[in-house]
Amino acid sequence: MSVNATLGGVPGFLAQPAGKGPWPGLVVVQEWWGLDAQTESIATRFAAEGYLAFSPDIFRGDLATLGDTKTALAYTHKHASHTGADMVAVYDALKLHSDSTGRVGSVGFCFGGRVSLALGLDRPVDAVCTFYGGGMQTLFGRMDRFYSPVLGLFGDEDVSIPPGTIDEFRAILKRIGVENEVVVYPHSGHAFFRDSDPEAYRPHAAQDAWNKAKAFFEDHLK
Repeated sequence: MSVNATLGGVPGFLAQPAGKGPWPGLVVVQEWWGLDAQTESIATRFAAEGYLAFSPDIFRGDLATLGDTKTALAYTHKHASHTGADMVAVYDALKLHSDSTGRVGSVGFCFGGRVSLALGLDRPVDAVCTFYGGGMQTLFGRMDRFYSPVLGLFGDEDVSIPPGTIDEFRAILKRIGVENEVVVYPHSGHAFFRDSDPEAYRPHAAQDAWNKAKAFFEDHLK
């Protein structure tokens, strides 16, 4: 069952597995285009795997057209003041939800990949996954506060991530001693998982990344 819902005072999209809970919770964070059909479809896929999946509408209904980076950037700045608070509120609400086991993970894409990581700085998230987290390097100075297991999924042709960022990410995770796996897919750019964008989508990388994400959350949330 999938419905528009509000968790922790934050509007969004709730995808619930079939049958009777409780289930582990999963926060599914949008790209910087907004809470679109792509994000909702991913939440629905995770629900089918047995997760109580919630995608917060961080941009409060604002949606940029795919490829309109100027508008997407404007929305990112417009809603920056409440993004972190939204994530914390949703995490807390999922943890205490009547249909939740109390274990909560997060996964995000592009803008959402950074936001997913940032949640791990504010709450003891049981598992954090980032798909090509845009701007994640802005968090590196605070990573000593990070304790969650991490799965990072990237493309080797992603020009939106500065050179050396992924290597630095690996080094930080090793230094702070958190369990992690960082994968870089060949011949893949930014948004390789987005099957609604034929130019960016890379089926082989996307399928492998999906399998890794499923196994990662299976290990840490179930």
